[in-house]
Amino acid sequence: MKKRILTGDRPTGRLHLGHYVGSLESRVKLQDEYEQFVLIADVQALTDNFSNPKKVRNNVREVLLDNLSVGLDPSKTTFFIQSLIPEIAELTVFYLNLVTLERALRNPTVKNEIKQKEFGKSVPAGFALYPVSQAADITVVNADLVPVGEDQLPMIEQTREIVRKFNSLYGETFHEPEALVGKVPRLVGTDGNAKMSKSLGNCIYLSDTPEEVYKKAMSMYTDPQRKHATDPGKVEGNPVFIYHDTFNPNKDEVEDFKLRYREGRIGDVEVKKRLAEVINNFLSPIRERRKFYEENPSEVDKILKEGTAKAREVAMETMKKVRRSMSIDYFV
Repeated sequence: MKKRILTGDRPTGRLHLGHYVGSLESRVKLQDEYEQFVLIADVQALTDNFSNPKKVRNNVREVLLDNLSVGLDPSKTTFFIQSLIPEIAELTVFYLNLVTLERALRNPTVKNEIKQKEFGKSVPAGFALYPVSQAADITVVNADLVPVGEDQLPMIEQTREIVRKFNSLYGETFHEPEALVGKVPRLVGTDGNAKMSKSLGNCIYLSDTPEEVYKKAMSMYTDPQRKHATDPGKVEGNPVFIYHDTFNPNKDEVEDFKLRYREGRIGDVEVKKRLAEVINNFLSPIRERRKFYEENPSEVDKILKEGTAKAREVAMETMKKVRRSMSIDYFV
């Protein structure tokens, strides 16, 4: 039997280039080697969008379209909706007994997100404890591998802690999942921020038009100390060159740009225009695949329905094993 992958996305908006290099690219490569499940995490999205459930609902399809457009094959990858798998909620309740509140709040990813969202003292309990729910997402299909961005590594470590605790108490039940970080652990935002983020508005989306890509590329943050094209410029940490390194297949061209930029023999405009071309070339086949699925909504619905049904079957089998391990398999 193939080993299993579980990964997923919060349906709070369209996916961007950061998602691609952080996780989507790995999903495409691994779908032939593993039995892959992709979770559309609507319950998790509701932890900080509870007052706007329509936003979450509308983005379920957007997230699926983004996954399909990058080359994920529904005959190889199972897509499912989190809220339609009640076994995840059941497993989360059991896991909550294995984690202290202090440990949950100490999770670096959660701490950063609480700060970013400016909850103050009004942090929803569901948001503070969502790493526990995420552990249930991963283990309800007993995943071996989880492709993630670098910022999600603390979440996988907490899942591993929970699995070890469960197995030590109730016997070997779950695999201890491994994290797989993409080739670019964290793609900087177009504004130079350390992370590309929907909430910060510094993203290039997989579904952006050529015009939108051009506009965003031309407005990208570069070397703030460089006033004229003839001034020597800094390449290290410069978002424009980070994106060239990531998406430009012509490495000789990139090295030439870097050399001339350092020596003050090329301007930001030329480097940015070429970057816009590079990204649009990269996104062109992605746009074409997305267009196909947008024009065939019944096929998209079928993918979601069949995938969710398959995931539910797996989850039910997992929970039979869990209840047996915990000696709560009454009347069986």
